Amino acid sequence: MDAMTASAAPSPLARVPQPAALHVLGEDPVERADARRNRTAVLCAAERLFAEHGVDNVSMDAVAAAAGVGKGTLFRRFGDRAGLARALLQESERRLQEGFLHGPPPLGPGAPPQARLKAFAAARLDLLERHADLVAAAEAGAGGARFLAAPYGVHRLHVAVLVAEADPAADAEFAADVLLAPLSAESHAHWRRIRGMSRERLQAGFDALVDRLLPGGGA
Repeated sequence: MDAMTASAAPSPLARVPQPAALHVLGEDPVERADARRNRTAVLCAAERLFAEHGVDNVSMDAVAAAAGVGKGTLFRRFGDRAGLARALLQESERRLQEGFLHGPPPLGPGAPPQARLKAFAAARLDLLERHADLVAAAEAGAGGARFLAAPYGVHRLHVAVLVAEADPAADAEFAADVLLAPLSAESHAHWRRIRGMSRERLQAGFDALVDRLLPGGGA
């Protein structure tokens, strides 16, 4: 009876939402040839215009004109500029997720959770160093849009799992949001561009946060 009771004890992750977003690594739905051409044209045009003028200075109308597609096609496919930014970031995000789900340690399985958290931060900071403006556009929106985006759901679950592994008594759901806050595009832009902090300082600060929140378990 005691063994049955013990086996029925709730997991420390029981209150952490399990998002369907974990499936974003799969294959894209099959597209018609014309839809695929339009998508490619739009993404190429957006990437070029964003690089030349900055994400905030490019309208959806300009992207549609440069891609040679109608505005209706653009808005139906991507919704808004945030949706377009997310589509451009998809491959970078896929590589990040592939790394922490299946890659070698310390980012992937096989290292202590504290080391994996620090490696995740390093990978995320690398992405922000390359695509900060694009990530900011993808995370933009009213009502906490960043928290509702599919990548955030995947990152949040990954971090929560590692927190629970390091400390089963911790509130993994809350701690995951705390640890992800310094890795947002808004935080990155403020610290790097306004405060003049180095990439190395951001990493060191995150590592120190992990060490204080979840002591032990390796570097």
